[in-house]
Amino acid sequence: MIILDGQSLSLKQLKEIACHKTPIQIAPHCLDKIANIRLEIDLKASGSKAYYGINTGFGALSETKISTEDLEKLQRNLILSHAVGVGEPLSEAETRALMLLRLNTLAKGFSGVRPLILERLAALLNRNLLPQIPRKGSVGASGDLAPLAHLAMFLMKDHEGVEAFELHAKEGLALINGTQAMTAVGCLAQLEAESLSDFADQIGSLSLDVLLGSDAPMDNRIHEARPHPGQIQSAKRIKELLGSSELNESHRYCRKVQDAYSLRCMPQVHGATRDVLQYTRSVLEREINSATDNPLVFENHDILSGGNFHGQPVAFALDFLGIATAELANISERRMEQMLNPMLSSGLPAFLTPNPGLNSGMMMLQVTAAALINENKVLSHPASTDSIPTSANREDHVSMGMTSANKARTIVDNVCHVLAIELLCAAQALDLRRPLKSSSALEALHESFRQHVSFAEVDRAYGIDLAKSVQYLKAQVNA
Repeated sequence: MIILDGQSLSLKQLKEIACHKTPIQIAPHCLDKIANIRLEIDLKASGSKAYYGINTGFGALSETKISTEDLEKLQRNLILSHAVGVGEPLSEAETRALMLLRLNTLAKGFSGVRPLILERLAALLNRNLLPQIPRKGSVGASGDLAPLAHLAMFLMKDHEGVEAFELHAKEGLALINGTQAMTAVGCLAQLEAESLSDFADQIGSLSLDVLLGSDAPMDNRIHEARPHPGQIQSAKRIKELLGSSELNESHRYCRKVQDAYSLRCMPQVHGATRDVLQYTRSVLEREINSATDNPLVFENHDILSGGNFHGQPVAFALDFLGIATAELANISERRMEQMLNPMLSSGLPAFLTPNPGLNSGMMMLQVTAAALINENKVLSHPASTDSIPTSANREDHVSMGMTSANKARTIVDNVCHVLAIELLCAAQALDLRRPLKSSSALEALHESFRQHVSFAEVDRAYGIDLAKSVQYLKAQVNA
């Protein structure tokens, strides 16, 4: 059981709840605070003074005062009119993450909803009763309106012991005004990207070893002279992974002076990605415990309109996440070329097949990687540099953060496929280097992988091998 208090949710807990269905509970002191705040909303809603979203219309209609008897209809109309998302639905894990994040921001106590709203949302999440939420349709300010409206519409209906109910003043707006859709998708992309960054070091180290590359560029003195934290970390890991490899020792005193950049500069490239992911993690960790409503309700009875729903911080971070993670695939594909090309591979057979010519070997796997990398280059164009005014120009600058999130998700998935292809190639190359062995750590990786994909003596349906390799890598990444 994970207790939600609006303050202390971690990305690790988010993964446990979203992916592993760990149950949640709202901290009792949060419900007490929420109940007290709600009394103020009820008082303001029935008064003569206009308060945005409580007794007024929305967006460009915010100057339109709504009568007390129509306040529930106002909130219902808001949800029905805003649930206009399109495209494929969020995944189960993304949907659960979205529900969790909306619940956590409500638990902060600035939204002005009844405790009932949180209790029902928590009940749906714990029972895994999930809405279908279209992936597209949000411009990332005033929050992720369309995706969250689909959640709110689902929340209002009957569900296996969770009865239907009507929204009261401000509750519809409190449910849809926020960045939880982009942040939910972004958090899961972040977690997968971090794991892939670790596996890029492992797979890249195996590629370096089978290519008879040098471990000298991993010397800690080189990296302490240019002390970027991610670079130092990746160099240290690669050095440790290579360990006491027989392959590495077999060419210790060869005449080759320097390796290609895709081998020699792994710490600099992988490390730069690590540093970006550290930054994007910090943004997401703040956002998942933030109040992103408008207006916000405070315990001193102040109701303040602002712009915390604007997704710009998250949009920038997720664009950067996509750019940085894409580079793991770029350099991975270059290492593939080193293994597949007999002019570069230090004695490995062409396309890693024992009988090239009759067999094409892993030729086309590199082509698939090239196609995915091309897609990533297109997707790496920032969405956050664009803004299209909406709502009669009241919402005249928006973040496009949901587009950033969806792009980052696709990029991360493509990178997983590319690294899975490199792993296929590196494992094949290691078998072709026998009887020499790699380090104990890299031999363990090879042995684990070989339980899923066997050595290819002749051509076969490599598409099946690729699917198994992706499945293997995703299982490791999402464990």
